[in-house]
Amino acid sequence: MSPEPLHRRASFDRVSDVYHGIRPGYPAPLFDVLFGLLPARPRILEVGPGTGQATRDLLRHDAKVHAIELGPALATRLREELPSPDLTVTVGDFEQIPMEDRAYDAIFSATAYHWIAPHAQLDRPAQLLTPGGLLAVVDLIQVNSDDDRGFFDAAQPIYDRYGEGHHGPPAPPRHRVDPPMRQLLERDRRFESVTVRRYDWDQTYSAAEYRQLMLSYSATQAMEPDARAGLLDDIEAFVVQRFDGEVTRPLVVTLTTAARTAEEAGVPAIGGNQPNVC
Repeated sequence: MSPEPLHRRASFDRVSDVYHGIRPGYPAPLFDVLFGLLPARPRILEVGPGTGQATRDLLRHDAKVHAIELGPALATRLREELPSPDLTVTVGDFEQIPMEDRAYDAIFSATAYHWIAPHAQLDRPAQLLTPGGLLAVVDLIQVNSDDDRGFFDAAQPIYDRYGEGHHGPPAPPRHRVDPPMRQLLERDRRFESVTVRRYDWDQTYSAAEYRQLMLSYSATQAMEPDARAGLLDDIEAFVVQRFDGEVTRPLVVTLTTAARTAEEAGVPAIGGNQPNVC
């Protein structure tokens, strides 16, 4: 991975308290489905746990969790928040840290797996999962919906003024959300039974809370301090003045799962099963 993405993904550690206080958890039915696919007392490797937004639910379902966290401050906060004999926290890079082959019933990552290099997203699970073990990737995807009352369109001139406008593909409608891991897994013969499940998960914030949420983003952290403060001030004032002090982010949470095939060999190749999108 190039130095810039490495720098960006390490930025969360600088705002670990903000991250812990403002980042949302995930829908309870998601974990019910996940653990319905796993054996009792599963051994789960969690990639990028942050301060435990999903780890808490993994432990509640009686998993033994080995969490790999890049940020030392985030890892410290995670240990403080979730002291448990069933949780081991290692500070390091999932792409490089030595781990035992075929040791895990599941590799799980929530809103963090996009920071992993594409080759490692598949090669490492293929190496570390037991035959039949599960790769489970959770994405939090903002969608195009009237539930935001037009905020994100109306706010774009402010973001543009600070060079932070949205220039990528437009946000999809809810029914067309398609997480990026689906196609990667469908094309890799080392995995099978690829399934995507979707959960509506809108989050509403006060103006001050939305400022904190923005502060927890890597893109905001990458800004020059004066520009960052100006953007946060202007957006917070805009929310108060134009949107009654409240912002709703229309979100869909996706759970993408795939099982490690039992047979060996299997180099990545185009083809495979068709996805099951729920």
